[in-house]
Parts: sequence; structure tokens; C-alpha cells
Amino acid sequence: MIHEYQIRVFPQVASNEGTIKDYIAREKGFDVRTIYGIRVLKRSIDARQRIIYVNLKVRVYVNEMPACDSYIKTEYGDVSDADEVIVVGEGPGGLFAALRLIELGLKPIVVERGKNVRERKRDLSMITKAQKIDSESNYCFGEGGAGAYSDGKLYTRSKKRGNIEKILNVFCQHGASETILADAHPHIGTDKLPGVIENMRNTILKSGGEVHHQTRMDRLVISDGSCSEHAFGAGRRVVGIEATDLNTGREIMFKGPVILATGHSARDVYRYLNDANVEIEAKGIAVGVRLEHPSELIDSIQYHSRQGRGKYLPAAEYSFVTQVAGRGVYSFCMCPGGFVIPAATDKQQIVVNGMSPSNRGGRWSNSGMVVEVRPEDVSGDGALRMMCWQEEIERNCWLQGNMKQTAPAQRMADFVNKRLSYDLPKSSYAPGLISSPLHFWLPQHVGSRLQEGFKTFGKMCHGFLTNDAVMIGVETRTSSPVRILRDSDTLMHVGIAGLFPCGEGAGYAGGIVSAGVDGERCAERCASFLGKSFVE
Repeated sequence: MIHEYQIRVFPQVASNEGTIKDYIAREKGFDVRTIYGIRVLKRSIDARQRIIYVNLKVRVYVNEMPACDSYIKTEYGDVSDADEVIVVGEGPGGLFAALRLIELGLKPIVVERGKNVRERKRDLSMITKAQKIDSESNYCFGEGGAGAYSDGKLYTRSKKRGNIEKILNVFCQHGASETILADAHPHIGTDKLPGVIENMRNTILKSGGEVHHQTRMDRLVISDGSCSEHAFGAGRRVVGIEATDLNTGREIMFKGPVILATGHSARDVYRYLNDANVEIEAKGIAVGVRLEHPSELIDSIQYHSRQGRGKYLPAAEYSFVTQVAGRGVYSFCMCPGGFVIPAATDKQQIVVNGMSPSNRGGRWSNSGMVVEVRPEDVSGDGALRMMCWQEEIERNCWLQGNMKQTAPAQRMADFVNKRLSYDLPKSSYAPGLISSPLHFWLPQHVGSRLQEGFKTFGKMCHGFLTNDAVMIGVETRTSSPVRILRDSDTLMHVGIAGLFPCGEGAGYAGGIVSAGVDGERCAERCASFLGKSFVE
């Protein structure tokens, strides 16, 4: 017989299946020998009070063996001879679009400008070792997208956009830990996610799809609908893409409808779309810094104990949000026990991001601390003005960092009090830090709001506002600065048939899971466009 219970226990009870089993047997009156298995369905930590509890939803198997797998498996058939759909970009939006296309009986042709997920690692190490950035293969570009080597967090607030459980199950099917199905804030980890991505690519290939790495889309092939060979009627229509093999320089043509999932940093794509009169608009973003504390300090603050997290609790997380002068100020992409990384995509830029391994065992914890910036906050009226403003801040940061990847930084309390930091604490940021007056050169409407936000967070959480924390500039790639306009029902571009703007780069997602959900939805609408029926 199978039972499900909601229980609230001390961390040491929640630490392993044996102690949970003993607790269930004692509290529910079972003979522990009759409990053949325990499966944790949901797990969250309640650290609001000094006594810490773990909330669990558990499935208990009494006199019955549990199933081998706790995830739902998706079947992928052979689509070798099926109609082809081009998927531009192999981040989460593109990967999940490709897998869903296979489910729907279509052949994905995946085109990715960067290298495969293993070869990317060499280029990432060169950023630190030689201050060298490969503009086609870096923390943002390459197989797996920006999430592959910048944390792998799977938490999303976009609960209504699609089947989040499906996304998590597909990750499990391709090698992710089944704990992501239970955790309130699921996390694969930068050390584990590349292998999962590699398995997803292999599923695409085994099913008859194609994946072309180091192949950059240069332009869409757009028909005006006047040719009789097009079966979908008059009007502008995408019939394929032109691309370049970056190894050989050879130009390649791919034919078919296009799911465009190029990520939030493909600025050349935005410039091309703007020049080609493809309807886009400026979109709000958030800009700020990476804030890094010693992880022991965050543990002691969040768990209300000088001993920190102790033996049974994970590295502590935090989440802050407030309003300052009509704009949001908030923490973003919090990485407990993680690292700050250089995430620029071209020369003369400094951009920082955060990541953490699966065990979250590092000495520091960091998060983006950012300020909401709306299009009306930036001068000009062009669709690319937010992107150009991003570029200006990143170049200024590079100049402040001595024109290297050495990042300008300032102690947190010094920033709030408008003082230069004469020395800096140790940091996880491998290229190194240089003391800089961020309070002076950050855009005034960003810096002043950050200062007020930090004061508020310091009152919310005693000990958080401290000179033991360091601000590292700049965090600008929180989301796309451009939205590629699409119809809300068909998800097709408002002016071009057969073009499906997808994921974070199109302005319709924010993170791995929401991009994956959007990728699946775009695949479904593309299948409908091609006359395929399916059950949602």
C-alpha cells in the first residue's frame, strides 16, 4: 500500500531515507520492517525562526516495492525522414524545442555558433589564464547556452507558462539527479549539467536530428510570398537561414521554418534583425553588480546561528526585493557556496555572473544585486537603445578594470557610504579584482538605488550590510534588452510567417526552465504551422 504524508521535521531527520523511515514508522504506527521504501516528493527548508525545520512531502511504500524510476520517461522516435525545422541556438530553449519536435514527428536541424559543451571548457579557462575571450565560445555562447557553465539553477516563478514538471523529468531522463523533482529550489550544478546537456544532444542525434556546432546563422532567408512554390499564402515568410561554418568559412543554406533561440547576448542577431526590418522593440532589463559574502557569514545570518549550517543543512540562500524611487531593487541568481565568473562575450567588456557546483561547497556565496531599468529610463527611441546602453556600461567597466578582465570592485559598506575601498577581501573571482569607486561611475539612477536597497536589506537581515562583502562590477546580462515581437497565440513573429522567436533571447523567458518551457511551446506551434496535430 502507498501512503503520502506532509511532515515537518528537524534537519537531521530529513538528512537520509533511514531517519525519515524511522520517523514515519514511529509517528504513523507502522512496523519499520514493512516500509519497503521512502520517496521524497517535495522538500523545502523553513528558516524563518531560530529553530530550523524541513518540510517534506513523502510517499511511503508499505509492503510494496517502489518503482525503479521516480521520473516520467519521454519516448523519442526516429525522425530521420521527417519534415525539417531549423532551431537556431542550442541553449535550453533550443534543446527543448528540438526534443519536443522529435516527439511531434519533426526533424530538428540545430545550428549553434559555439562549440560543444566539453570543448567550451578550454575557451572558458583562457579567459582567466590569458585574458582572452573567444567571441563565439564563452560563458554565454556554445552548447547548453549561458546556463551550462553559469550554475544550472532550475527554479522559476513562471508556473503558468507550461509544463515545468515535464522539463524537470526530461533533465532526469538525461542524467540529472532525481532530487530536482523534490527540491523547492532545484539545482543541477555547473559540474553536472554539461554531461546532462551532452546526453540531450545524443538523444537528438540518435533520433535522426542534426546538430551543427560552430555554425553561425548570418541571416534569415525571407520570401515575400510571391513565388508559387510556397504553400502557405502571401506575405513575408521565413524559408530558411544562411549560415557560416566557422571552422572552414563555408557558407551553408538550411531550409525550413525557424525557431530562433539565440539567447540574451547575441547582439549581432539583434542588429541584423533591426537592419532587416524584422519587428523588435526595446525591453526593460536589470543592471547592477555581483555581491559576494563569505558563505559562513550568510549561513550564520540565515540560520540564526554562529555555528552556521552545521552538519545537516545546505549552504544558505537568500532573496531580497524592495522598491526605491519607483524601481525594483532585488537579488538575482543567488549562488550559495559558489563562484563569480567572467561572462563577457567580446573584447573590451567586463560582465560578471555567478555559478555553483552541485555540492555548493565553496567559501563564498554570491548573487546579482540589480536595479530595474525600463526603456523610458534610457535616452533615445530606437529598438536597440537598451542594448547599446548595456554595451556602454560594460565598456566603462572594462576601462575601470585596467582594460583587462580584472574586475572593478568595492566593499559593500564603503559603497553605501561613498568611500573608496583601500583594500579588498579575498574573492572567488579568478581574474582578480581592482579597487574602484563604483558609487562614482555606475549610472546614477542605478548606483543610488542600490545604495538605498542595501540599507533596506541590512535592516531586514542584521549583518548583511558589511564591509566583509564585496561588490564586483558589472552584472548586466540579466535578461534580453530586446523583445522580438510575436503573436501570443501562434507564437509566430507578428510580421513573418514561419519564424518563431523563442526563449530568453526573444524576450519571453528568464532562466533555464522557463526557456525550456518556451522552447516546447514554440515547437508545438511550429508543428501546427506545418499541419501536425498533437495533444498538449
